[in-house]
Amino acid sequence: MRILHVANHTRRQNGNVHAAVDLACAQAALGHEVTMCSSGGDFDELLRVNQVRVKALPELDRSADAIKAAARLRRLVSEKAVDIVHAHMMRSAGVGWVATRLRRARLVTTVHNAFERSAVLMGLGDRVIAVSEAVGKGMRARGVPAGRLRVVLNGTLGTARHASQSAPAPLDLARPAALYVGGLHPRKGIGDLIEGVSRARAERPDLHLHIVGGGPCEAEYRAAVPERDREHVHFCGSHLDTRGHMLGADVFVLASHADPAPLVIPEAREAGLAIIATEVDGVPELLEGGRAGLLVPPHAPERIAQALLTVLADAESLKDFRARSQINLQRLSLRRVADETLAVYGELRVGAKPRRPAGVDAPGTALSQAVEGPR
Repeated sequence: MRILHVANHTRRQNGNVHAAVDLACAQAALGHEVTMCSSGGDFDELLRVNQVRVKALPELDRSADAIKAAARLRRLVSEKAVDIVHAHMMRSAGVGWVATRLRRARLVTTVHNAFERSAVLMGLGDRVIAVSEAVGKGMRARGVPAGRLRVVLNGTLGTARHASQSAPAPLDLARPAALYVGGLHPRKGIGDLIEGVSRARAERPDLHLHIVGGGPCEAEYRAAVPERDREHVHFCGSHLDTRGHMLGADVFVLASHADPAPLVIPEAREAGLAIIATEVDGVPELLEGGRAGLLVPPHAPERIAQALLTVLADAESLKDFRARSQINLQRLSLRRVADETLAVYGELRVGAKPRRPAGVDAPGTALSQAVEGPR
């Protein structure tokens, strides 16, 4: 099968990009002819090493460049006799729609961030993949017909992003070590996490929190750490490879207020960490409904504190919660993601007349907004 993935870029530290790169490499390993089209970034060489062709597109931030990108993509679809165009971001869905109309290729979109209002544009796909059942429910509520919607739960085990690297040694973190890896912005609930750890330290004063990542709210979160906790909350900055932190920690904590299906959960489970996470969106699906970790309500730092005290009650408790994180772990394999995605492609008969998605009247309405963005 000839598959053409489209993304705005291939830069690191973007979950959408990681998922798209993982999938492209896995499909190439299965013998398909795979191309990644984007404005470029850190993963281009990795893609080439894994037999994925890399084609440059203009940046999609400006209307004029988006139109150029759509025209270039349309030529590639025709020249390469592409079967499937798979778009991973909102604007790439718009240019993918233009490129596949009246062509043999069919458009598949993956909804990574359903909480964004613009996610409705992913409904342009002939098939729309949601990265969790929760995301699928949200997209149905936005009007995407169930007949075009499929769920393929995120998974990272076996990613090519780590295959070429030697396994890192565990970092010597101050312990007992609670760990967070991700962006520093309000959706991730960092304030709740800091408060939860502070509450837990009333009974476990030896507890340390290691925060790995960067973002626009870092200064705000640093200032939010109570004076009594300053020596126990460590802002570690951004790292391209966080496996050393995971291998050196005891428990991973995710306090998100919204999170469709965060890749960091399977990564933390693979590292053998005990898991505490908020019961939002697709997080319970990544934790076997709570069998593979402790689920707590969002916006509830007191529940985070209770969970930390439970997990870290003694050595046997921690050992038990680490073991629980391995329950049905292989379900989060990248091979399963690739196989299920290929099955979605197989539903689309090559050469069939493209259908106009429900709610898209003409290129001058929703399509122009998809390609050009808000005016």
